[in-house]
Amino acid sequence: MNEQIKQIANRLIGLREALELSESEMAAVCGLSGEEYAVYESGNKDIPVSLLHCISQKYGIELTALLFGEEARMNAYYLTRKGQGMAIERTKAYKYQSLAAGFKNRKADPFIVSVEPNDNPIHQNSHFGQEFNMVLEGRLMLSMNGKELILEEGDCIYFDSNLPHGMKALDGKPVKFLAVII
Repeated sequence: MNEQIKQIANRLIGLREALELSESEMAAVCGLSGEEYAVYESGNKDIPVSLLHCISQKYGIELTALLFGEEARMNAYYLTRKGQGMAIERTKAYKYQSLAAGFKNRKADPFIVSVEPNDNPIHQNSHFGQEFNMVLEGRLMLSMNGKELILEEGDCIYFDSNLPHGMKALDGKPVKFLAVII
């Protein structure tokens, strides 16, 4: 499995141990069984951003600290130049580029997400809060709560991220979109 996923898993273990929680206690926070959660901590399965967001919200940890292992330091502003945000390629299909990783106590987590085309079924996830997505390049199918929506370049959607949702690049071409998790 991807080395970055193993590093995220190690950060989850470290956080859980620092908080003196068992795997089953952390699993309960995420709405998972102990066995499901243990697979994520093993580093052998991609860890959904929604799960990391849930943990970050519950324990007051910056999402980017879990993703990238670095603490935010800025509190007035944080500038991200084009193409320079901290990036993590979680699988071959998804790449996340954080646009505010260095800003402390963020109210939202903005990312540029790149989705590569593939023939796999759409992986659904859900997390607390709300989400804003705006397609920057390509066409995207957003499956949300059983409904499939097609978003073209420039289209945007704001939704309750507690609803099961997932996305897929269309037309055999990569998609880039702005995602803001609130």
